[in-house]
Amino acid sequence: MSAKLKGLASSGVVHVAFAFFAMGGWALFANRHHPMPKPLVAGLVQGTLSALLTLYLKTAIDALSRRFNGARRLVLPPLFACLGSSAILVAIHAASGTPEILKTIALPLTVSTTYAAIYNYSISRGEHDRDR
Repeated sequence: MSAKLKGLASSGVVHVAFAFFAMGGWALFANRHHPMPKPLVAGLVQGTLSALLTLYLKTAIDALSRRFNGARRLVLPPLFACLGSSAILVAIHAASGTPEILKTIALPLTVSTTYAAIYNYSISRGEHDRDR
């Protein structure tokens, strides 16, 4: 992989921008059967939330992972991150008038929860290896 491509792949700005456009685009698609500007508002809201949640998840998993041991360390941090993300997504989409809230948040929540679980496992596994 070239140095430029590695730099882009590790850039926080690229990750946040990707989250904004990918998940905002998904929200626009999920609400496409409703009259404008509802799909556009849903896309902007979800894009912004996904960008912010991308920044939040890593920090939250890092902090939560240090608080638990054993099996609880593998399960609770991503579970808490998922519950927190769900509450934020539902509340803000409800407040902004998103018509298809469940369809809108299904994909972003699945992606963010999967990321949280994989990231949490990777850092928990690293701690386990260091304890040996």
